[in-house]
Amino acid sequence: MMWLLYIVIGIIGLAAVLYLLGNYTFWLPFRSAKLPRVVMLHQVTPHTEASGMNMPPEKFEQFLQYLVKRNSTFCFVSELDQYQGQKNIVALSFDDGFLDNYQYAYPLLKKYNAKATIFLATKIEGIEKLNAEQIQEMSNSGMIEFGAHTQHHVNLLKLSDDIAYAEMQASKQDVEALVGKCPSFAYPFGRFNEKHQQMAKDIGFKNAVSTRKKIEAYTESNQFNIPRVSTHGAMNALQMRIALAKGRYKL
Repeated sequence: MMWLLYIVIGIIGLAAVLYLLGNYTFWLPFRSAKLPRVVMLHQVTPHTEASGMNMPPEKFEQFLQYLVKRNSTFCFVSELDQYQGQKNIVALSFDDGFLDNYQYAYPLLKKYNAKATIFLATKIEGIEKLNAEQIQEMSNSGMIEFGAHTQHHVNLLKLSDDIAYAEMQASKQDVEALVGKCPSFAYPFGRFNEKHQQMAKDIGFKNAVSTRKKIEAYTESNQFNIPRVSTHGAMNALQMRIALAKGRYKL
């Protein structure tokens, strides 16, 4: 019977190792501090449980405190080219345009003097979203820059080229009508191909972010496919540090 006990212990040990390796990606290659950290976020609200979509205000403040402690320089996504080769560059980015970005994230961003980019899906349905007055207030503060995220938050791969182009172009025009400029774009659901990258360039966006969970140098080759650091509202302090060091804290 001892052999059975050893097998059980071995299985439990293997499961523990696999859990550790899957939820703490310390084994991934370290990324230089001279590479920008473009962070992907969505909601910041205490009214929804912590998830890949929501980082509650308390956790978001801890995240900002850590970034400030490591002497981060915050920039807009559109400014990444201005900081190439510099250390500890962080571009915080929020997708969709949730109302809680104004209610909870914005006060904390001001408190820690942290710039951020919000990508608006200007006609998205099914969420509580920012209104024109809030968007303009945030833009006028100099702390927030707005980008586009299509009008209806659509999967571009499921659209014809003409409709995809129209969604991207119209969202840029909507944001420009609100705040006067719209330099950056985010692909909804991270779904796009090389044609959509070319569309973003032709429409007049300066750059575009993806959902690739990596940390890379900002170059012409990924200017319209910028990777972002993956976050989760339930990250612990160690996972937070791993994410910023590696690009993702878990598989």
